Parts: sequence; C-alpha cells; structure tokens
Amino acid sequence: MKNKALLFINGDSPKTIPDLSDYDLIACTDGAFHYLKQLKFPLDKLDFISGDFDSHKIEEEIIQQGQNHQFEIIETPDQNKTDFHKALEIIIEKGFDKIDVYGGSGGEQDHFLGNLSVAYAFKDKVNLRFFDEYSSYYFIPKKFAISDVKGKMISLMPFPIAKNIETKGLKWPLYKEDLILGERIGTRNIAENKDIIINYKQGDLLIFVGN
Repeated sequence: MKNKALLFINGDSPKTIPDLSDYDLIACTDGAFHYLKQLKFPLDKLDFISGDFDSHKIEEEIIQQGQNHQFEIIETPDQNKTDFHKALEIIIEKGFDKIDVYGGSGGEQDHFLGNLSVAYAFKDKVNLRFFDEYSSYYFIPKKFAISDVKGKMISLMPFPIAKNIETKGLKWPLYKEDLILGERIGTRNIAENKDIIINYKQGDLLIFVGN
C-alpha cells in the first residue's frame, strides 16, 4: 500500500486547505469542485475528479480544467452508490489505505449520515478520517490510544452499540460500561491528559476529537 490520500467531497467547504505535501494522492468528487474553485485550490495538484457529472455545466468546466491541469476525470454513473463510496473504491484500487476526507459534514444532513454509513462499510479496509471546522472524527478499533489532546472535546458515539468500554485520561471516565444509540451516548467529554486510551469489547465506536 502507498501512504496517504486526500479526498474532498460535497459537504461544507473547509476553511483552510490542509498541507498538500502530506499526501501522495489528491482527489475530489464533482460536487466538491465548486468550493475548491472558491478556495483557489491549485488544480494542478489534483490527481482525479470522479462523479456522475449530472450537471452538464459542471461537466464541461471540469473537462476544460482537466485539459488545462492534467488531472484524470473518472465518470462513475452507478446510482446504487454515492459519489463518496465510488471515490473511495477508486482510491483503494490505486493502492491507498489511509484516506483523509474533507467535506463529509454540513450541507444536507442526509448526506452526512450517508457518509457515516459509507465510512462504516469501509472501516475494516482503510484508515479513514473526516475533518471539518469543529473536529476530526472516525471509527476506532477495539484498542485505541491518541496523543496531544489535553483540553480537547472528546465525544464517543456508539454505532449503534459499543459494549464494555473503558477509558483513561477523560474527565468523565467509563469503567466497563456500554453506550447504546437511543439510550446512552458519550458526547462532550474532555481530555484531561495529553494521552487518552479507549478500549471496548464489542460493537463499533465513532470518536469525535475537537479542534
């Protein structure tokens, strides 16, 4: 596997562009193209744009920009999968197992929930992390540790159940406790230590780490 890919999808535009030198591949869906233009993103850094290109105006502009900046244009017409899902498949096929995603939240909330569903489907295949104005968020393995988070907001969201959770380093720790969507969730906790540890036995757990 190669190192790390960066993907922009059609949610809220990031306020700033991450350091592009951290990535070996950079891509976007056709729906994210509009905000990359507004951010004056260097289009010559793009490796590909994918999507169903359901707007002819956008398609024509992307084709023109692709000719000017030499990025690949990949049409993905399958309506049974989201553009995000199809872009992930392309990136994985190109040999990447670490993917940072911007534009996963905001906009229409059914898109946000759909993006979480896609991330859940890929959680055992790739290391996938979302970033937005407020936090980074991603599914975590059964044994998990993170550093340099003292003072940050930490939320734990079961998807839909996570059992026998133990945490170290949080203001309100969990001691072999369960979180269940619709009954009890673990939002708005605070990291009291530089390093925190989260272990659980069953289910799936989504972490949000405040910026």
